[in-house]
Amino acid sequence: MKYKGIILVMLAAVCWGLSGVIADILMTNGWNPIVISFYRGAIGLLFFIAWFFLHFKKNWIVSAPLYMWSLIAGVGVAGNFTFYFLSIQASSVAVAATLMYTAPVFVLITSFLLRLERSTWFKWGSIAGVLSGIVLLTGAYNIDSIAVSFLGTATGLASALSYALFIFAFKKASELGKPQITLTIAFLSFCLILFFIADTQETVAVLTSSDIGLFILLGIVGAGLSFILYVIGIRLTAASTASMVAMVEPVTASLLGIFLLGVELTFIQIIGMVVILSTITLLSVKQSS
Repeated sequence: MKYKGIILVMLAAVCWGLSGVIADILMTNGWNPIVISFYRGAIGLLFFIAWFFLHFKKNWIVSAPLYMWSLIAGVGVAGNFTFYFLSIQASSVAVAATLMYTAPVFVLITSFLLRLERSTWFKWGSIAGVLSGIVLLTGAYNIDSIAVSFLGTATGLASALSYALFIFAFKKASELGKPQITLTIAFLSFCLILFFIADTQETVAVLTSSDIGLFILLGIVGAGLSFILYVIGIRLTAASTASMVAMVEPVTASLLGIFLLGVELTFIQIIGMVVILSTITLLSVKQSS
């Protein structure tokens, strides 16, 4: 199927958009963002371990490069989640989202430097289109209404770099081994990192809270299902294409915010959504052909 890789990456991004809405509900209920991120990855890890042991002999591979890239991917995911939430706390959702979604720029530049892809005006135009749509959708163009700080900017860019890191790491790992072992190693390192960062008392309190169902749903959708789709999809897709197609995530989050949280979008935000979806569609058709 010509569009299989792109469709799988897009479905993963839709799941990430849904997980953003669930995380927003949990933060509104008073839970720490780092604790939310930890459970998102930990519950996902349980799914990856189960998937890995279903066909243990076929999935087990002794390969130092595979382990290295999988560990790096886990560090990238942990950094992306953590820096993104810190950027929100230091500035605003609009600033944090806009900075994080500059990741395709870093991915494309790195691809060119490593000679993994050719630099074309079409690819740069696609990035410009996606970033323009993100700015319109998040409202980051309105300087008077957003809070910008050095810490917010630094952590926002760090989340974008972490995003680019895990895209490349998952891409390299997927070329060396099966997704089961890649995801298990990556999220094991992810959980170890966030376990030492998260508040221990609050982490334990989740287990007996009334919000445990939301945490489980977040782990299933935001990690378990989405990263399985993503790692399989990225094996069939160029890294730069995957990074841009994944930008459907903020569109999904915005649409779910309308239906589930009663959020209202302005005309400019709707234009931003149209720009993002149009650019991604054009890019997908061009890349596949």
